[in-house]
Amino acid sequence: MSNIAQLSPAEARQWIREGRWVKPTAGMSNGYAQANLAILPKELAFDFLLFCQRNPKPCPVLDVTEAGSPVPRLVAPDADIRTDIPKYRIYRDGEWVDEVTDITGYWQDDMVAFLLGCSFSFESALMNNGISIRHIEDGCNVPMYKTSIPCTPAGRFEGPMVVSMRPIPEKDVVRAVQVTSRFPAVHGAPVHIGHPEAIGIQNIHKPDFGDAVAIKEGEVPVFWACGVTPQAVAMQVKPKLMITHAPGHMFITDQRDEQYGVL
Repeated sequence: MSNIAQLSPAEARQWIREGRWVKPTAGMSNGYAQANLAILPKELAFDFLLFCQRNPKPCPVLDVTEAGSPVPRLVAPDADIRTDIPKYRIYRDGEWVDEVTDITGYWQDDMVAFLLGCSFSFESALMNNGISIRHIEDGCNVPMYKTSIPCTPAGRFEGPMVVSMRPIPEKDVVRAVQVTSRFPAVHGAPVHIGHPEAIGIQNIHKPDFGDAVAIKEGEVPVFWACGVTPQAVAMQVKPKLMITHAPGHMFITDQRDEQYGVL
């Protein structure tokens, strides 16, 4: 198998579309931005866009499709949002009812797809600064947690922020903050460092989404806002139908990570 880090975004999406890759996308197409997905009927799209605008840390908008169109014109005009993500989750009335590799059968003519910035996009920059990424090392999904941090409500949408966690050596925490602060369009700087109980996380070893990873001696858990937040919101708001990516299974865009960075 080819090195997944070296795949072009188009090649990676083709692998995904053909069912050759149904795992988390961390480490795929290094240097290219990945995105979270949220799909809603048009009647809810404005409220959700307003929710994203009011909560740019967990929900930074990279692209919004035209109603009924599965094509993300700004970030990958040759892609199809219905087939180009390894796994999707289907929520009905706030309940997760299915996980599929293709949502063509669920697609409706009034659907609007939102692509939101993903923290996978700044991981290359962290690694380029000598900071290893535990879930990439371990070949697993990043751990994600619901928190007690409330999002700012908008229309029908409200709920808790979800965060992703990466163990960082104490000596590198300041550098990790500096590096990720350069990427405000993909969650930017951490929202919390250390002391998970201070943001409502009772057991760091039992994430709400993704996989647990080891926190070694001399390391600090560092938490970034996460684009899985809309899934926690869906569970609370209970829209009739909402489609998202499965946590860690992202959409790979044609845009370079650095396009979302601040020099």
